Amino acid sequence: MPNHYSGHWLLLAINPIREIMYYLDSLGNDWTTYPDMKVLIDTVLQAFRAQRDIQTSRRGANSITWIKVACPQQRNQIDCGYFMLRFMRDTLALDRLKIPTDYFFDEFKCAFYTKDQVDEIKEEWCQFMIKLNVCS
Repeated sequence: MPNHYSGHWLLLAINPIREIMYYLDSLGNDWTTYPDMKVLIDTVLQAFRAQRDIQTSRRGANSITWIKVACPQQRNQIDCGYFMLRFMRDTLALDRLKIPTDYFFDEFKCAFYTKDQVDEIKEEWCQFMIKLNVCS
């Protein structure tokens, strides 16, 4: 679930059954940096519980486990959207059924993306948009 908060993109993955929220933030911030994100996730989980008729105690209603996934960090303030797209693409490309707590799987082990790696996702995104005919 891509999310945009205060001018910054990050990637979220939620397990609503276990009430676990995984997040990948290329700035390395803690989830508490984004209070609006917590409100959104609380609302999503409340709707999920209501739809499934899941009862929780008042204390249990706010018991989301937040897991910060170690991931490559950006070196500027403008590439977060491309990092989020790359995180999503790389995770899906590996066909993982579970979100790892450490993004540095063997195939994509790096602390930072190179300019070429960022340019690669930019090019893929452009080609995708052209195929959709979005720019005409």
